Amino acid sequence: MKGKFLWQRSPSEEMKINCPKCGTNEIRKNGHRRGKQNYQCKNCGRQFLECYSEVGYSKKVKESCLNMYLNGNGFRAIERITKVNHNTVIRWVRQAVRQLPENNHNSVPLVAQLDELQTFIGQKKNKIWIWTALDKDYSEILEYVIGNRSAETFERLWSKISDWNCYFWITDGYKVYPNFLPDGDQIISKIAMTRVEGENSRLRHYLARLRRKTFCYSKSLEMLFISIKLLIFYLKHKDISLII
Repeated sequence: MKGKFLWQRSPSEEMKINCPKCGTNEIRKNGHRRGKQNYQCKNCGRQFLECYSEVGYSKKVKESCLNMYLNGNGFRAIERITKVNHNTVIRWVRQAVRQLPENNHNSVPLVAQLDELQTFIGQKKNKIWIWTALDKDYSEILEYVIGNRSAETFERLWSKISDWNCYFWITDGYKVYPNFLPDGDQIISKIAMTRVEGENSRLRHYLARLRRKTFCYSKSLEMLFISIKLLIFYLKHKDISLII
């Protein structure tokens, strides 16, 4: 009798399983589902498995795909290598950008560098420019806007950076800058723009869509904008797992 009693102990006593709905441990086995032991609560009737398989792709796969994207691979290339559909990777990029913290600069530059980077949307005749601003002493794009090469586009960038009150603004000789920069504060020097030009080159290096000779290109302004935003975060922290 004693041995029989032990053999008939309920799974809840042996495995410490509680009902996920009502919390009771009055549980009995109730067949199998998907090759796993199925249980039923004697109290509320809820059926459940002891453990469930992870739905969708793992965090490791997502991290791997995002790292590939931010290191020069296009969406189709990632699909060919990992077998993850390119639309899924695009969705992960959008999700990652939504997790990014707001831009909170610990300090503002005393001397800033400004420049424009040309690319296109859809086809090469649809030219578009990425206007960037950064501290001459640090390799990090602090602000950027995307648009045409007009004063209206730079005005959007200027509205973000004008309160920096820099001692000097280093630019090339493009005619738009003098319309906004205070008299005497602009330094026109291609030689002194190595920092911002280097960062613009890094954008081209790390994002396949920005390379001059590639099958990859931006189909929408939105994807271009969020791709740059995600890359700036990645280049600063070197760890995409912080936001996925």
